[in-house]
Amino acid sequence: MSGHATFHDLSGASVFITGGGSGIGAALTDGFMAQGANVAFVQRSDAGAFVDEMEAKHGRRPLFMKCDVVDVEALQDCMAQAATAHGTVTVLVNNAAVDQRHEVDGYTVAEWDMAQAINLRPHFFTAQAAHPGMKTVGGGSIINFSSISYMLGMGGMDSYVTAKAGITGLTRGLAREFGPDGIRVNAVMPGWVLTQRQKDLWATPESLAAMLDKQCLKEHLVEADIVDAVLFLASNTSRMMTGQAMVVDGGAVMTG
Repeated sequence: MSGHATFHDLSGASVFITGGGSGIGAALTDGFMAQGANVAFVQRSDAGAFVDEMEAKHGRRPLFMKCDVVDVEALQDCMAQAATAHGTVTVLVNNAAVDQRHEVDGYTVAEWDMAQAINLRPHFFTAQAAHPGMKTVGGGSIINFSSISYMLGMGGMDSYVTAKAGITGLTRGLAREFGPDGIRVNAVMPGWVLTQRQKDLWATPESLAAMLDKQCLKEHLVEADIVDAVLFLASNTSRMMTGQAMVVDGGAVMTG
């Protein structure tokens, strides 16, 4: 979180984040906790050390549940546990994703289906689980992580790009479905955020220079650059925004 904004209505809010213990997700957990929100998150890998770090920083622990988002039944059960612990989930952040690179030739049906099961399918089923509770309390905010990758027409990751395009369509469909219940559904579309995973696997001097060449703002994005946009969409500050795709990418793509 940048520290530039405080969203007072998020204090005490029940927030559920997928992939909330590493990368952008960890920054989101930290950012929501700094606002006073009660955060529950799922992640496939262990996040015990991160939970300890959050307790040391904020004086309380986020609720961590180990879960693979591919397992929809387990994922929805974790959401029920979060509601029991913190009250009805009123902010849902679908952040978990795997941006695996692959060739077209030789890519199998099973690999394609798994990519969609990780990167697209959970967004629908978490929203499905959150809807009844949000409706009962009179509203909520669902924030889906898309990506500018499909707007740039990036190659070498076609299954991921397809999923991220699908998330934008899903966001707009759910916004129409849930709007009468006071539930807002928006997407965040980050540019290339230099998480540790990106640095370890994909960032080269050439690729970094090429990305900066596309951006209007000549500075690489980091996790904290995405947090305030998500807090804004979670807060009632954005109460009349729904069905929108908010780009945070330093000006690499233009919308409107």
